[in-house]
Amino acid sequence: MKESGRKQGAVSPCAACKLLRRRCAQDCVFAPYFPADEPHKFASVHKVFGASNVNKMLQELPEHQRSDAVSSMVYEANARVRDPVYGCVGAISSLQQQIDALQAQLALVQAEVVQMRMNQFTSSTSNQTTDSPENASQTSRVLASPQTKSFFSMDMGVDHANMVESLWSF
Repeated sequence: MKESGRKQGAVSPCAACKLLRRRCAQDCVFAPYFPADEPHKFASVHKVFGASNVNKMLQELPEHQRSDAVSSMVYEANARVRDPVYGCVGAISSLQQQIDALQAQLALVQAEVVQMRMNQFTSSTSNQTTDSPENASQTSRVLASPQTKSFFSMDMGVDHANMVESLWSF
């Protein structure tokens, strides 16, 4: 049976056992998650959490959750190596700031679109009117009628429900 990090026939120690300079047992808890060809994974996890703590965490978890736990530990350890003070929280905070800046930028662009449509609407209505007294009186009656919608209540052809959904779907 071939396990990750072990060659068929010869027993090659996993990355954890290599770093800890110990013999890799057949039932090594680290071997499936820290293969010999990825020593940097265990090195960063060991540096941040310590080998005995990682061993305890893995043994307390059911086997089907261990892979996810190792992925999380590797991510957190790499974040802690890059940013010892904030770790993952620093990365999350940075991403949140980017989201806030992009949302503000989106709001500005949406306001510009509304402004451009207003300008287009007003220019199209002024182009339709001529200087004849008949057209001017008809236009004033239409504008004064209570059935006329204001520009802001007009449907702009934007499906707001789908727009929000498309912004948040990946």
